[in-house]
Amino acid sequence: MKSLLRLLAYVKNYKPQIAGHLISNILTVFFSVFSVPALIPFLNILFGVEAAVAERPEWQLNAASIQGNINYWFSQFIANHGKEQALIYACGFIIIVFFFKNLFRYLALVFMTPVRSGIVRDIRQKLYEKTMNLPLAYFSETRKGDMMSRVTADVQEVEWSVLGVLETAVREPLMLLGALGTMLFISSKLTFFVFILILFTALVIGGLGRMLRKQSGAAQRTLGTLVARLEETLSGLRIIKAFGAENYQFQQFQQTNNTYRQWINRLLWRTDLSSPLSEFLGVLTFSFLIWYGFREVNAGMIEISTFFAFLYAFFLILEPSKKLSKSIYRIQKGMAAIDRIDDILDTVNPIQEPSHPIRMQDFSYQIAYENVTFAYEGQEKPALNQVSLSIPKGKSIALVGSSGAGKSTFIDLLPRFYDPQVGKITIDGRDIKQLSISSLRKMMSVVSQEAILFNDSIYNNIVFGMEAATKAQVIEAAKIANAHDFILASEQGYQTNIGDRGTKLSGGQRQRLTIARAILRNPPILILDEATSALDSESEKLVQDALIKVMQNRTTIVVAHRLSTIQHADQIVVMKDGQIIEQGSHFELLEQGGEYQKLVALQAI
Repeated sequence: MKSLLRLLAYVKNYKPQIAGHLISNILTVFFSVFSVPALIPFLNILFGVEAAVAERPEWQLNAASIQGNINYWFSQFIANHGKEQALIYACGFIIIVFFFKNLFRYLALVFMTPVRSGIVRDIRQKLYEKTMNLPLAYFSETRKGDMMSRVTADVQEVEWSVLGVLETAVREPLMLLGALGTMLFISSKLTFFVFILILFTALVIGGLGRMLRKQSGAAQRTLGTLVARLEETLSGLRIIKAFGAENYQFQQFQQTNNTYRQWINRLLWRTDLSSPLSEFLGVLTFSFLIWYGFREVNAGMIEISTFFAFLYAFFLILEPSKKLSKSIYRIQKGMAAIDRIDDILDTVNPIQEPSHPIRMQDFSYQIAYENVTFAYEGQEKPALNQVSLSIPKGKSIALVGSSGAGKSTFIDLLPRFYDPQVGKITIDGRDIKQLSISSLRKMMSVVSQEAILFNDSIYNNIVFGMEAATKAQVIEAAKIANAHDFILASEQGYQTNIGDRGTKLSGGQRQRLTIARAILRNPPILILDEATSALDSESEKLVQDALIKVMQNRTTIVVAHRLSTIQHADQIVVMKDGQIIEQGSHFELLEQGGEYQKLVALQAI
């Protein structure tokens, strides 16, 4: 219920449309329930079933007096206009009533459409915004395909299953109340059995609906796995083909797809049960009403025309009852999707903005790691263990060591992609947790080992996040990164689209674009995580020379496996098993004859 109320909270953004929807539905119910039955006394008098009322009854506030005055007015109308003319008016009245009924029914849909589409848009935007704000640790535990399924399929399920019944949730209860009010006015005895029908139907449908929610949750989770497998297949298609694993991947996908089909079958069987079940219960009650009503008519307890009016009101209840019962099924089915959406929205981000953030654009003397210890979730062994290091402003620091030594973790802590469990990181003596996250990250440019590019133009990939940059600045950054020449040789120059993840470019070209992007940002802190690993020897030398120029008077942290690229660093830090075991210049470390000397010897071989 909490999740449903949270979803309905989005409705407050669409108050004018909701007001129009409510008014339209009220008018639809009025023209459906009250108008046509009002003609029955008129038709009875017109066709001689009841005698015309010659004298106006005394007005009193009761049903008999009201009915008598109405019959008197009908009698006078027929007497003044003649039966044929009165019948023409009656037919015209029916036409007008049904015209307005359908007009307001359509207007109710018109008002509801922007509400449904707007709420779906709001949920997707909120999910996307939340995804952008979640820490990297969250995505190490969650499959990307499952996240995509929640943002697409689950949101669509909410739109179809929950928001799709908003109209029903307003119009059908009003129709039921109006029809029940009419039925109570006509005969309270007959209405009693209709209440039994509604109560029994609610109990049966409610019990089946609870089962439906559980099965719907399993189906949505299976769909998330299905999308995840598709995403993994598309991402790893080159490896799948290279290793001839197409059949294996197909079998994995087929198994998940069949499981999803089985869940959907169970869901649809139960969902489709709602309408025939409600109709069958309605027919049972209708049969009883005919039998009981016939007895009442024969006993003189009720007029035949009044009984037909009651049956008309009962028929008005049947369709809303079926729709409401089906809506209960659909809501229960959609609640599972809402729960999966709420799992993301309710996730607490441990990387929190400070209550009074300090904004920094530059720093004065140093970055310091003070006894920093960090372990990834679910791992007992820390990736960093009591690491302390000072990085003076304007100096270049190179991190070296075997895979798993903690180099990437070291640099991921600085922009607060993660927070250490023990110790702290300071800039000019200020804990980075006291700084505004946006200002902290604006002081840095990161060039990662994997060239992260987007399906856009070369120009937009270079200016990514820096829309105020001029074209001249973009070209200058591309020249420094040794990318300008191949860009000009492209089909549309800087406006060339590079495809999904830059697949239209070579590995070296992709990496040079990421370097150009980092250079354009021109930050005080430059982080290079294997920035030249994808470059050929010639491009590596040219880019390395450019980077050396860019690194002058700039604080730079370099992670490198190719030791030849970091010999000119002011300080080289050797890491092993999450700890710093050596530090010094290239020649100082060679003279020590320790771990660094072994690494150099291995690469020389």
